[in-house]
Amino acid sequence: MNIKVIIVCCLASIIWNSAFATTLRMAFDADPVSLDPHEHLSEGTLQFSHWVFDPLLRWNRQGELEARLATKWQRLDSRTIRFFLRENVTFHSGNAFTAEDVAYTISRLKKSPDFRAMYDSIESTNIIDPHTIDVHTTTSNPLLLNIMTYVFPIDKAFYQGRDEIIKHGNSFASEHVSGTGSFILVDRKLGNRMELMRDPNYWDTESKGNVDQVILTPIRADSTRLSALFSGDVDFIFPISPIDIARTERTPGIQVVTIPSTRTILLHMNQDRRSEFKDIRVRQAINLAINQKLIVEKILKGHGTPAGQLTPDSFIGHLKDLEPNYDLQKALQLMKEAGYEQGFRISMMAPNNRYLNDEKVAQAISAMLARINIIVDLKTLPKAQYFKEFDNRSADIMMLGWQSDTMDANNPFEFIIACSDVKTGLGVYNASGYCNPSIDQKIQQANREMAPEKRKQLLQEIEQTLYDDSPIVPLYWQPLT
Repeated sequence: MNIKVIIVCCLASIIWNSAFATTLRMAFDADPVSLDPHEHLSEGTLQFSHWVFDPLLRWNRQGELEARLATKWQRLDSRTIRFFLRENVTFHSGNAFTAEDVAYTISRLKKSPDFRAMYDSIESTNIIDPHTIDVHTTTSNPLLLNIMTYVFPIDKAFYQGRDEIIKHGNSFASEHVSGTGSFILVDRKLGNRMELMRDPNYWDTESKGNVDQVILTPIRADSTRLSALFSGDVDFIFPISPIDIARTERTPGIQVVTIPSTRTILLHMNQDRRSEFKDIRVRQAINLAINQKLIVEKILKGHGTPAGQLTPDSFIGHLKDLEPNYDLQKALQLMKEAGYEQGFRISMMAPNNRYLNDEKVAQAISAMLARINIIVDLKTLPKAQYFKEFDNRSADIMMLGWQSDTMDANNPFEFIIACSDVKTGLGVYNASGYCNPSIDQKIQQANREMAPEKRKQLLQEIEQTLYDDSPIVPLYWQPLT
């Protein structure tokens, strides 16, 4: 496998030894919790999907869309795009890849709790012939090609009749896999080891690459993972702790790669669990009491950008005037005005192996909130356990990181800000209980608006409302290192 291709296909950023053979030994902070590509909308799932499955199309390093299982596409009207599919492609099961598999995959994505909000706008598919399919949306959709990058066609003949999606549970799809990707899963021990072998019959012969076997070992502790790299036990690691970057850069034979990211780390304040969070003054006080710049400087060692909003500056919808606004005295005054001068005690949960120094960041936030007399009972958990608790909304404040799936500002609004709706999937990661119908209306308008300037205005209006209402605490944008 070509290393450039690995980076493009969602490994995003890696550290590697300069000498490597046909076996590539990798250590991540965690392994994919499921083999089902539609169970979790997460980085680990997408990494696995790019190895074992193939997307219809994908983003390249220049931020442009490139053909994969779809060789080309044609917009027939404002609601329809026709996809021309690659011929002579087979799944690892031996079944032939056809338009039936694409239609089946899109239908399954519309049923997935994590993905359905993204695909709710797709009304239907129409198979023209075995290698041509039309995708129809309910209204005009400026982001249809963007969301199609998440269509990794699955093997209809292999999965049909046993394709139930069970989050954090056992299902056929969570333990068995048949994709069209360049690698075949040959062994997996959850939490311990995953082994992949190159498919000798892979369709893309032009990018054959130079790796025949990938062995993935999850190593939670930053220091242990780095020691494995230094000792030569592994060739790639991801991530690396900020405190280790300078030392690692000085080590001969090892290269550190840092790639900018639009992933936003944020906090949800659960208004359904705590009546205090229903008071806008309390929410604003919490935002003012958290010093994002200090967190980036001291804990992330500068490897991050303080955020005062969800939208990064590379997306339309970003408002340059919405900066982090740390003001402890104003926060204390707001707590007093709200009748909580003496403060109160809350619970907080955060992962300890999902985001860069996430546990230390959570500990720092707990100390900052104590300065406005909010006492935090903090609990941190490994990624696999944490997101079960997140889905259950098990704490008053919960940490979340979000990378826009469509490379557009409206995506985080749909998933973490919109009023929660099990039927549509909107708000599936909204752990604050915040619900503003005017924002939902603008989210829907932005999903239909084809004129860029009008879309930009809608997205900026949403961002300004969030800044004023303070239902969440944007912390920082995290690079991948």
